[in-house]
Amino acid sequence: MTRSAPRSLDQYLQQLREELAGEDAALIQDALYDAEEYLRAEIAAHPDKSESDVLELIASTYGAPDEVAGAYRDTEIKVKAALKTPLGTARKSGSGGFFSVFSDPRAYTSLFFMILALATGIIYFVFAVTGLSMSIGLGAVIIGVPFFLMFMGTTRIVSLAEGRLIEAMTGERMPRRPVYSGTTQGFWARIGHMLKDPRTWTTLAYLLLMLPLGIIYFVTAVTGLSVSLALIFAPLVELAGRGGWVDLSDHLIGPVWLGSLWALPVIVFAGILLLTLLMHLARIIGRAHAMYAKAMLVAPAAKMAG
Repeated sequence: MTRSAPRSLDQYLQQLREELAGEDAALIQDALYDAEEYLRAEIAAHPDKSESDVLELIASTYGAPDEVAGAYRDTEIKVKAALKTPLGTARKSGSGGFFSVFSDPRAYTSLFFMILALATGIIYFVFAVTGLSMSIGLGAVIIGVPFFLMFMGTTRIVSLAEGRLIEAMTGERMPRRPVYSGTTQGFWARIGHMLKDPRTWTTLAYLLLMLPLGIIYFVTAVTGLSVSLALIFAPLVELAGRGGWVDLSDHLIGPVWLGSLWALPVIVFAGILLLTLLMHLARIIGRAHAMYAKAMLVAPAAKMAG
């Protein structure tokens, strides 16, 4: 069945949403934003023509909704192929698979994200609390409303930057464009849509919750690294003490057998095991946080398509 050509901007965007149904929510958000921005610019550039005439002209340049959707799908496949993490050599043994986490770049980037999360969490929390406090404080004067709208709009820009960071660290596809407005009406209608959009408030909640999450991630990563590396390099410290290079007489901790030579390999293995577990945990946390961020910052694809 041939779909009728769109006669309005709303119809064009609706058809594009339907053509992209089933695709990644971040991809749909990018496509809708790009299409709306381009179509609005073209309609404004031809004030002497009706909206339907401009859309008919656009169909031969920008493309019909199905053509645009196909172009986005093709581009997404190429980008995913270029950014895909190389697969390591398959390990047959269980131990080989367990330690293969050290060859996964996403484990390292996820661990770095856990350490960085404390700094970003503090920045986001201060930004959100300051913005909310000033919006409430200025609510009694005329400047309060513009400030609040500017603050809410800025939260979406901040969330876009956070999404790009998450995509770089975890590989999860996140939007590269702001949130699609969902309406082609006037300025105040678009403001009203932004305030009614659940994503506006889940984005604000995400910024506030990043502080406690950042503390958990940071403490987990730093503690795991400190303990595991201390165990791994303990033999070097012990040998340095036996050689007289380091005085450990005032720093003996734990049972005496820990200082014996036969215990050193056990200590090293325990450190390696702990570090490996930390890398696995970092990769799991990275994936889990990416899914959490997507749920909070991006509208579900099914909702966007309907």
